[in-house]
Amino acid sequence: MMTMKNLLPSIWNRDSAPAGREEERLFFPLQREMNRIFDDFFRGWDVAPTGLEGSRFGFFQPSIDVKQSESEIVVKAELPGLDEKDIEVLLTDEALTIRGEKKEEKEEKGKTYYHMERSYGSFNRVIPLPAGVDQKKVQAQYKNGVLSITLQKAQEPKMKSKKISIKGA
Repeated sequence: MMTMKNLLPSIWNRDSAPAGREEERLFFPLQREMNRIFDDFFRGWDVAPTGLEGSRFGFFQPSIDVKQSESEIVVKAELPGLDEKDIEVLLTDEALTIRGEKKEEKEEKGKTYYHMERSYGSFNRVIPLPAGVDQKKVQAQYKNGVLSITLQKAQEPKMKSKKISIKGA
């Protein structure tokens, strides 16, 4: 049975993380059941779809690390074999989305043989974000197969307490 990973186990409590769009929540049970069916089907084979990277099944799941400090959130994704042009990063008020497509072709020619192998895979990872990320101060860097995204937290002025007088009618 496939286990679901929580990408953000200790960063935010459940009440503060955005729940996502309504349509995403509606299809989550269906997605979970389809994943279970595929995992059951491939159990006992030498390969399983969740373990294949860039496979003929058309997907792979890159490893993602999320770390938070008082001033920033750093997201790192391992994307070996991808070029910078094959990766797309989108930021909304509620989430960071990392998308990409891996295309690989290997060709070997010999005197008596010819071997051609192609594999393609795509991925789409959505990381929920807490409120208060400054969208103007985001940096992304891709080096040696690792995508690093630094999101600065918004500098909200801390409001001092203020006594409010009540007027009678």
